[in-house]
Amino acid sequence: MQGLPQEALEQVAAYFQALSEPTRLQILNLLRSGERSVGELAQLCGYTSANISRHLAFLTRQGLVARESRGTSVYYRIADESVYALCDLVCGNIARHLDRAASGRQVFARSGRPAPKTRARRAQRR
Repeated sequence: MQGLPQEALEQVAAYFQALSEPTRLQILNLLRSGERSVGELAQLCGYTSANISRHLAFLTRQGLVARESRGTSVYYRIADESVYALCDLVCGNIARHLDRAASGRQVFARSGRPAPKTRARRAQRR
């Protein structure tokens, strides 16, 4: 990203924004196995077709999915397979982070001292 003009950085941010919503990630995951109609995706996600269509439109604008009309149905498929490599990279990073955090807590458990308080646990007590 070094040296990219502001307009390019805004496009990169919009791409990541497409991946920042759990429903859109769920849709992308469902499309891994092949194309699906809006109705199928809505049923599998547990949302209305209108809601799924809105998310699909966003993903289409970012070039992540492609659409094809067939009669009265619209089918979507992945347009950019590299999104899965990016998501796998991020998921692997999160898993390693969680493993390191869990290992740190186990050290305290073995020592007989209480584990350090996390922000989440402190927030729960309030």
